[in-house]
Amino acid sequence: MESKVVWKGGMAFTGSSDSGYLIPLDAKKAAGGHEMGFQPMQLFAIGLVGCTAMDVISILKKKRQEVTDFEVSAQIARADEHPRVFTKILIEYKVTGIDLDRAAVERAVELSETRYCPGQAMLEKVAEINHKITLIAAD
Repeated sequence: MESKVVWKGGMAFTGSSDSGYLIPLDAKKAAGGHEMGFQPMQLFAIGLVGCTAMDVISILKKKRQEVTDFEVSAQIARADEHPRVFTKILIEYKVTGIDLDRAAVERAVELSETRYCPGQAMLEKVAEINHKITLIAAD
């Protein structure tokens, strides 16, 4: 995997990877930016929830769970001092579906946490990671 950023002036950059997609990066106004793109640490957080979300939905499909909507979010606390690493992370899985099996959803989350998601494997070395599962019955 190769990733790079190209400076666009001020605190703005355009990021890319070998996929060819582009992503805008910028800093908060207080740090000299114009808030016209993602902050780099926001991308870490999106990578984490995206990684585990892909694992969990894949596992739920294999378990033949009828998922009609799915959302993963993270609430993240950071250290007060530099480097402001992540210190606590709460990942919430909101799964909407028809006749969902709670045990199947819990197992999918467990497998993502302990076996498949490299984002969690890396971040658990510096942050306490917990999860919450919310099941919602589809109409």
